[in-house]
Amino acid sequence: MATTTHTAARTSLASVTLEVADPAAARRFYAAFGVEPYLRLRASGARSTGFRGFTLALTVPGPATVDGFVAAAVEAGATVLKPAAKSLWGYGGIVQAPDGTIWKVATSTRKDTGPATREIDEVVLLLGVEDVKATKQFYAGRGLGVAKSFGGKYVEFVTGGAGSVKLALYKRRALAKDLGVPADGTGSHRIVLGSTSDAFTDPDGFAWEGPESHTPAQY
Repeated sequence: MATTTHTAARTSLASVTLEVADPAAARRFYAAFGVEPYLRLRASGARSTGFRGFTLALTVPGPATVDGFVAAAVEAGATVLKPAAKSLWGYGGIVQAPDGTIWKVATSTRKDTGPATREIDEVVLLLGVEDVKATKQFYAGRGLGVAKSFGGKYVEFVTGGAGSVKLALYKRRALAKDLGVPADGTGSHRIVLGSTSDAFTDPDGFAWEGPESHTPAQY
């Protein structure tokens, strides 16, 4: 059963920084994909193999818009991991950016009710974690407000406001299965989360930076 809680968040997700080998190439890709307002980029040569333990998901108005975002990503150099198709929950597809980041584009609507747009309803950062309940408690203890909790399977936290990326937790192996990739992976996650409070690292190794590190020049 889902539970909903409303708490004042002392900490929230202020930014998402992808660490990439070639920032200029990544910048061109994300501009073409249409998600650059939600991201920051930073050069990094940190070793990373296999599944990095997270995905970024776009929720959009309808299937035609899903197809448009997937096509834009592929044209800009992305690889299709799962072609866009209907499912029990709606319609969606999964692509992997040239920098290795996996993106899911989906809608809960299975039939188009209008033309394709470039509108994004929501961006969600899904962290694949070993123990959803324990990591939920860790984040709640740091002051992140829990918006929805489905036992030990899935958790959503309160967002920082309009235009913000929503943070959510999912079982690592279940997330990898949903994305169509093996769950194994080693090295850097190649993502850094911006905190509205202090710097810290969560139980699964995802690093958060304090406000002093949030610089617009990173994108």
